[in-house]
Amino acid sequence: PEVSMQKDLLNLNRCEHREWHNLYGMLFHRSTGEGLIQRNEGHNVRPFVLSRSFFAGSQRYGAIWTGDNEAKWSHLEIAAPMLLGLNVGALSFVGADVGGFFGNTDAELMTRWMQAGAYQPFFRGHAHHDAKRREPWMFGDETMVRLRRAAMARYALLPFWYTVFWQSGVSGMPVMRTMWMQYPQTPELYSIDDQYLIGSDLLIKPVTSAGATTSTIQFPMSDCWYDVDTMQRMELKGASNAVSVTVNSDIDKIPVYQRGGSIIPRKLRLRRSSHLMINDPYTLYVALDKNLKAEGTLYMDDETTFDHEKRQDFGVATFSSSWGDNIAIKNTVQVGNEEAIDDKAKNARAIERILVMGVPTEPREILLNTGDRVEFQYNSNTKILVLRKPGLSALEDWTIEI
Repeated sequence: PEVSMQKDLLNLNRCEHREWHNLYGMLFHRSTGEGLIQRNEGHNVRPFVLSRSFFAGSQRYGAIWTGDNEAKWSHLEIAAPMLLGLNVGALSFVGADVGGFFGNTDAELMTRWMQAGAYQPFFRGHAHHDAKRREPWMFGDETMVRLRRAAMARYALLPFWYTVFWQSGVSGMPVMRTMWMQYPQTPELYSIDDQYLIGSDLLIKPVTSAGATTSTIQFPMSDCWYDVDTMQRMELKGASNAVSVTVNSDIDKIPVYQRGGSIIPRKLRLRRSSHLMINDPYTLYVALDKNLKAEGTLYMDDETTFDHEKRQDFGVATFSSSWGDNIAIKNTVQVGNEEAIDDKAKNARAIERILVMGVPTEPREILLNTGDRVEFQYNSNTKILVLRKPGLSALEDWTIEI
């Protein structure tokens, strides 16, 4: 049914109103964002403008949310397909209201929605004023711990999210990707919209039904996958391009997997806000592929101003690992403005830990390219090697050799 304008009410170009109705929302979004920049010209601060109405091009001006959903399992279930559709349409900074806008959520639904929302580009809780209060502590201590754990996982991954958003701005590839977009040669993945990828390196399968204790995941066989909680490589068997595996997903677990061959940065200090995390050190999670190699990227700027554009104040660290070539991990840095990279800037981008998954055997020693030994621990059962306090900066070139 027509709820705004009749079909025979055409504009001067003879187009129906529905063809351009949402242009108003996009132009309002644009004018608000550009107006904030002009009003605060002397402050040099990026604006944040959130809109529910959008059109092609809205991604240039701010974030989008999917509107007034309900506190129902069916609305949690449809959130991922909706967000994937928007990402395919080039709108990446999108999210659905965690917990549902209308109605009252229970502890289980709130937990599952918080777990899912933590792995969506725009992560926000939002509720109608008539809904019951839903702060994490309103559901009891046990649920509060689960909700806190989901939020902590989100904040720890902020360096990764920031990097993937930068890559999206450079390449046009969406932040939240359908499986077929990353694996176009695998027809088995074409119809899947209940699991997805963040960038190319994290596979997410939200739990969207009440009482669920297991989930079935389609793993592309061209890559190997590591559970982000246990950091163990999945044992996948099959001759097809993708294999279906049923995994545990009780109330404490959302299935999330890191792609073998990737390096993901995290920040693990628990802070009150992302602003207080800006100078915290990084931990690198290296997931070796079948050839014992991995690579990853970390984008860095001040996260607040336009200096990354105006002064080229940014850095891009490219990490690579090749254990077959005796390189535990190597960093190559590209900076926009060499003059901005002083000792203070380097110290603010310290790496305090490097965790390598899938290491087959314990190395005799690990050395920096300066000849200094690096302290490490190796667990032969888990195949995990941890380098502690290497004394490195993400803004410097270096190599750690085996």
